Amino acid sequence: MEMQQLRYVVAVARTANFSRAAELCHVSQPSLSQQIKKLEDELGERLFDRRKREAKLTSHGETFLLRARRILEEVDAAKREATDVQDLRRGTLTIGVLPTIAPYLLPEVMAQFTEKFPGVEIVVQEDTTARLLKLALDYEIDFAIASQPIHIERLEVKELFSEELMLALPPGHPLRRKRTVAVADLEGERFIVMKEGHCLGDQVLGFCDRRDVKPKISFRSSQLETVQAFVASGLGISLIPAMAARSKRKNLPEYRSLQSPRPERKIVVAWPKQRPPGRAANEFLKMVSARFGGSRH
Repeated sequence: MEMQQLRYVVAVARTANFSRAAELCHVSQPSLSQQIKKLEDELGERLFDRRKREAKLTSHGETFLLRARRILEEVDAAKREATDVQDLRRGTLTIGVLPTIAPYLLPEVMAQFTEKFPGVEIVVQEDTTARLLKLALDYEIDFAIASQPIHIERLEVKELFSEELMLALPPGHPLRRKRTVAVADLEGERFIVMKEGHCLGDQVLGFCDRRDVKPKISFRSSQLETVQAFVASGLGISLIPAMAARSKRKNLPEYRSLQSPRPERKIVVAWPKQRPPGRAANEFLKMVSARFGGSRH
């Protein structure tokens, strides 16, 4: 039994297809099929039921898959520990980040990290919370930076910092004359929020619901910058994370704090409990905490 055979079994189980698994493993389909058949002969049991366009695990295959994954996780852990002994002269760090966080948090931290560890390549994956957490559980990213709530038992979740959600107002809006705006002042206002599936949109609407404010949704967008542009154009108001409100770009809305308790979002990092972050990931997260962890805004 060889390690590569175990990786092939896991790949076929994930894709349910020998051809797609071969592409994932960067080998020819006949070679992958031959190795799995060789493993099945050694075990004396079929691992997959082969159909025309689908490969389905047998009951024996499902049991074997659990062991194969455990073995591969242990081997990967051993490799990471060996690599961590090195002084981060080379390697790859793959980060998953929400698109409402990435452009405001990453540039400065990545510049600092790259200056200190120029040999480490950073790969950034931007996606929704649900997709990022799946990538983390599939070990396709080292960690995910997202926002609460996250309730998955297999993930370790650590809070990095909290930030205020600022009220974004268009030019000439009456509420711009107030330094601090009451929640009741928002009643009847047209809101521009993120699309469904983006946690920031859910957080804004959840805050309004808890304060008995019934927002009129005028527009939804999948891009935070588009939301701000709509506000600046006078199409409505919104609640924007403080890190986005600090942007130096021209033609931004004007921002105000709401009266306490102010809306906020908690920024967290999540990784699989079975695979804690390596040294490169820990160094990166230390820089994030040093940059943003000392303040709630």
